[in-house]
Amino acid sequence: MDYRVDQKGFYGQFGGAYIPEMLYPNVRELEERYLGLIESEAFRDEFTSLLKDYAGRPSPLYLASRLSEHYGTNIYLKREDLNHTGSHKINNTIGQIIMARHLGKKRIIAETGAGQHGVATATVCALYGLECVVYMGALDVSRQAPNVKKMKMLGAKVVPVHSGNKTLKDATNEAIRDWINKPVNTYYIIGSVVGPHPYPDMVTRFQSVISKEMRTQLAEKTGRETPDYIIACVGGGSNAAGAYYHYLDDKSVRLVSAEAAGLGVESGSTAATLILGTPGIIHGSKTLLMQDRDGQIQEPYSISAGLDYPGVGPLHAWLARSGRAEVLTATDEEALRAALLLTRKEGIIPALESAHALAVLEKLSFKKDEVVVVNLSGRGDKDMETYIAYLDI
Repeated sequence: MDYRVDQKGFYGQFGGAYIPEMLYPNVRELEERYLGLIESEAFRDEFTSLLKDYAGRPSPLYLASRLSEHYGTNIYLKREDLNHTGSHKINNTIGQIIMARHLGKKRIIAETGAGQHGVATATVCALYGLECVVYMGALDVSRQAPNVKKMKMLGAKVVPVHSGNKTLKDATNEAIRDWINKPVNTYYIIGSVVGPHPYPDMVTRFQSVISKEMRTQLAEKTGRETPDYIIACVGGGSNAAGAYYHYLDDKSVRLVSAEAAGLGVESGSTAATLILGTPGIIHGSKTLLMQDRDGQIQEPYSISAGLDYPGVGPLHAWLARSGRAEVLTATDEEALRAALLLTRKEGIIPALESAHALAVLEKLSFKKDEVVVVNLSGRGDKDMETYIAYLDI
């Protein structure tokens, strides 16, 4: 079975490009040119150089000895939290800002939920001196205030979105409207493996540096390139796509996608799209999404601003429906407990998104000699107010 995108932009039954007529020239230009640009020597040299000297790659693969002892196995953390800007998001924004410059675009727009993609986009725009506009749900603006300040300090214009649930879906809607109104000189840096083809594949390719490094690092540390498990949180799913990419065809590696259950999968306040979702179209892509019988999108909920998206990347929809990836969920409470456990065991404060991946360790049974990699997609600086309230300190 093929887990990579086909020539029409589909992963199995999911994917494609369902877009307004005004955006066809932009998306078609990107579709026709992205592979050639990514594979060109000039692009690769610039991308690789910035990942190394600017973002700080390779990110470490860390054997969490006390956490390993707690779970009775060998747990390695892929430390994406140590990248410049504090998450995996910088991998993709570096790739896309180079892409935008090759296409001659001078104005950059982006959407953000937890704010990490917004900060990463504002960062690369500052690096290259390009105009930057970031759309962010008004609820997320309030609960991710430190990242909003960072974006503004970097020179970006942050536009609060007050429609809908005032979260990531609504920010994405506004970014797409902006792109429709100003298609000629604007490049949309999508932050996850969502949206119309070729974005899911392009973002996955930029994030695949995670699993590429992982193979080399595991060989050095364990004598083999393949772990027994790779666990990553999935909202849109870019960190998970990057962590899985070089292992997609190796069935000996169990891929575990951790979704946000919110207050519980059946509570009505959840973001467990892979569990509850049905096929539909959102933001230019056919995928699984949370919707009612009439096709109206149902608002998701998660304590994590980066996971409360009603859809999911088409790659993850296909991995789940085909059985290649195992889907587990973590509630708000379980994620908070997992974050505290990592903090107390290893001295690492994770992002709330990453805490969901850590939380599903409780729901798996490991053998003593197995190798488990958890993609620690971001650090917890942005979530300190939530942690402080939870810990009552």
